[in-house]
Amino acid sequence: MHAPASDWCRRQVLRGLGFGALGVGLPQVLAAPVTAPRRAKACVMLWLFGGPSQIDTFDLKPDAPDEFRGEFKPIATAAPGIRICEHLPKTARLAKHLVLVRSVTMSGRVIGNGDHHADTYYVLTGHRPDRSFFVEGINRKPRADDWPFVGSAVAALRPGDPALPGVVQLPTRSGEATGYINPGQFAGLLGPTFEPVMVRGVLEKPRELTVPDFETAADLGAERLGARGTLLTSLDRWQRAAESPGGALDAHDTHRRKALALLTSRAAKRAFDITREPARVRDRYGDDINCQSVLMARRLVEAGVPFVCVHWIAKQVGPAFIWDTHGDNFAQLKNNLLPKFDACYSTLLDDLDDRGLLDETLVVVCAEMGRTPRIGDPRTGGKGPPGRDHWVHCQTALFAGGGIRGGQVYGASDKVAAYPAEKPVHPEDLAATIYRAFGIPNEHALRTRDNRPLPLLDEGNALPLFE
Repeated sequence: MHAPASDWCRRQVLRGLGFGALGVGLPQVLAAPVTAPRRAKACVMLWLFGGPSQIDTFDLKPDAPDEFRGEFKPIATAAPGIRICEHLPKTARLAKHLVLVRSVTMSGRVIGNGDHHADTYYVLTGHRPDRSFFVEGINRKPRADDWPFVGSAVAALRPGDPALPGVVQLPTRSGEATGYINPGQFAGLLGPTFEPVMVRGVLEKPRELTVPDFETAADLGAERLGARGTLLTSLDRWQRAAESPGGALDAHDTHRRKALALLTSRAAKRAFDITREPARVRDRYGDDINCQSVLMARRLVEAGVPFVCVHWIAKQVGPAFIWDTHGDNFAQLKNNLLPKFDACYSTLLDDLDDRGLLDETLVVVCAEMGRTPRIGDPRTGGKGPPGRDHWVHCQTALFAGGGIRGGQVYGASDKVAAYPAEKPVHPEDLAATIYRAFGIPNEHALRTRDNRPLPLLDEGNALPLFE
């Protein structure tokens, strides 16, 4: 357990920033002195919702028995001694940039063998799910007092260009297609100002991404926009009263205020306008909504957005959904998921490197779970091509850029990629590593609406991956 920031440190921040400097209606963000050097200016997170199979992607076990090892062969990469799936040849070429964390686990930390709701919350916030997740299951809704998404916390603690949003999510919310939106991808106790700005897209129109917050009625001209801005300015005093203890400001109004500010920002509109990219660049990323979202993520961090998260979506095929390959695991990976990921991920790293941005942009690939080492999922009743069930005991996460020393593997799994064999890593350690890249210590304190100081993380340690 990490100690909270000292009272002296909090007093210094209060004197330096003041309550008004952080905006109306926000919980106050209080900082202990930053003891680690700041490395990253931005982060792109690729969230492979559903949980990819570790043993079929980045942690193959060619010597395992047939019932475990699967159909794919490992190939050598540009990093000596590191081998990954044959269907990721472009990523293999860039292994000098990568750290493969092969020992991510939730063993002993969660109940059961994988629940998208609870596990998404755990990985995206770095805090263990409370009892409500296991009582309510998939009916557990996101709450205002949830711990914040790591991207929202970074946006609060390392703000970027005020003309741009601090955190963006695209092209969907995880779980939305199933009707059960997963907690953990929201600002929670940080309040609506640090809610991710949503960019929307659909599978059928991969090159059409929209920002609903930027859309206005056709007859909404500059004069009316100006009038709205004046009106909102005149409501500042009312807002301060409404958001004081006992006040009743609707969070939606605060979010709309932010949307208006972004709506009138030319810098924001340029950053979000993916049509400015040459056709050849868009083609390199891939003609898929996820791939085009990754391209937009590059545009956004290049413009100065601190944190962008792409939540992967795909069509349901048989009993499997997205990376949640309960059935037909190998065909889905080979023919759909891996080639698309390989194209956009490798192009993102290439583009960031070519632009001199990779050293200051952390790129993280993670998910809420892995897959069972043994082939076959009893949920399918033995019907159709085999898949793999949920597995929380071992998975692989990827880091690149942002001060990370690439070309290495951290941790190891056992002979069938079932459990960590050395250096187990928990979700709070992943979160601490992201914060460490930005120079944010775990003890950085958040202050809630009822004036309670809370440490950013109450457990977890940054992995020693940095140069």
